[in-house]
Amino acid sequence: MEVLRLHRWDVTYREALEIQEDLKGRLVEQGPPGPPRTVAGADVSTARGDDTVFAAVVLFTFPDLELKEVSRAVGRASFPYIPGLLSFREGPVLLSAFLGLQDRPDCVIFDGQGIAHPRGIGLASHMGLLLDLPTVGCAKRRLVGTHDPVGEKAGDRAPLYHEGREVGVVLRTKDRTRPLFVSPGHRMDIEGAVGIVMACRRGYRLPEPVRQAHLEVNRMRLRVDASS
Repeated sequence: MEVLRLHRWDVTYREALEIQEDLKGRLVEQGPPGPPRTVAGADVSTARGDDTVFAAVVLFTFPDLELKEVSRAVGRASFPYIPGLLSFREGPVLLSAFLGLQDRPDCVIFDGQGIAHPRGIGLASHMGLLLDLPTVGCAKRRLVGTHDPVGEKAGDRAPLYHEGREVGVVLRTKDRTRPLFVSPGHRMDIEGAVGIVMACRRGYRLPEPVRQAHLEVNRMRLRVDASS
């Protein structure tokens, strides 16, 4: 895996905002020409009481979702917890986990926002630029925007609008469960993002790559909590 060096990480709050504004203009909101052969899920968890960050990337074949590889990383967050700027807190450790992969994913689903973000560049978009990969934001909670009610059946959806622009979809991935907020990250469009998330369901609310990454970071965190 290769990571592009588009900016430094030891930045102030104002510098982080300026970086987001600069990077936003580089995002490509057009999907890849064909379906991926592999898809990864990425997630982060933070230790209780300190700034230790656990990251996991879980790589699967697509569309059959056979597990290929798991990469993990642990580090210290040097940037404070500020909603809308989480990529500066979680990004360095996440990138370390990606660097540990033997195979390069064709697409990555992040537990976080894509362009459905106050400045149009959430974690999935930011990481997509640095990794130069198609990425999808698949968040459990809404950060920005408004939407109509969503039906109760899996596959029901409603457009998510922010400042007069459609930035994603509120998507029901399982009957009668809370919907997810899906948006393109980088090198991805809305329909492509929804298609990837729906194709990666395996009976749970979260798409399987993200679900497995979520389980992995929680196992990592719990092992540290138990030993302290």
